[in-house]
Amino acid sequence: MNATVIAIKPGFKPVNQKFEVSCASCNLRELCLPAGLCVEDLQRVENIVYARRRVKRGETLFNAGAEFGAVYAIRSGFFKSSVLDREGREQVTGFFMGGELIGLDGLGSGSYNATAVALEDGEVCVLPYALIEKLSHEVPALQRHLHAVLAREIVRDHGVMLLLGSMRAEERLATFLLNLSKRFLRRGYSANDFHLRMTREELGSYLGLKLETVSRLFSQFQDARLIEVQQKHVRILDIAGLERVLAAKH
Repeated sequence: MNATVIAIKPGFKPVNQKFEVSCASCNLRELCLPAGLCVEDLQRVENIVYARRRVKRGETLFNAGAEFGAVYAIRSGFFKSSVLDREGREQVTGFFMGGELIGLDGLGSGSYNATAVALEDGEVCVLPYALIEKLSHEVPALQRHLHAVLAREIVRDHGVMLLLGSMRAEERLATFLLNLSKRFLRRGYSANDFHLRMTREELGSYLGLKLETVSRLFSQFQDARLIEVQQKHVRILDIAGLERVLAAKH
């Protein structure tokens, strides 16, 4: 169906053209949309989509401090979110893939808390939050879904705090690989065989580990036959073994 572009608020830049957008035909709709929507409600939800936007590798989706106007549903590609510390160094705060929403961190303050950058070529659906909020009052299933997504974000943030605050280095990497495995599986991909889109420096930043430590841990896991690593390609050989890393006593 055609979704006509609407100017939402100052700072949110409209484009004067129409975009072919169809949530019904998207293979990620079960991840992005509430389950059990009737045809009428699905059509109304589709009208939220402002545009599809292609994003090149290295391109910024939004900057920290920019006015919050929309959230982005990732159709394809892989993104990172990051902030700068007091010394101007990048701190990676999250990684996002197809079927996930990015930009929700701007809800509370009215501005994005982090900068989002594409780690590979991708495509996103732009969802103006003003329309999401309006329609969520009219479609209860959408409101419940939005609350569930926000709850997952809170849990994710809490998980990151635990990751950085109380886990040993081995546990941090094992947790990351197991989490990534589950996310790929949920999207219909292999849970054991995948390509890491981030650099080891970016992964270290996210896990709170030095580059040398990340490299040592990959080698350690490979020697223990938990994983096989070829540059950025990872094959998990022993998921139960990774889980035992988490169960090991300090």
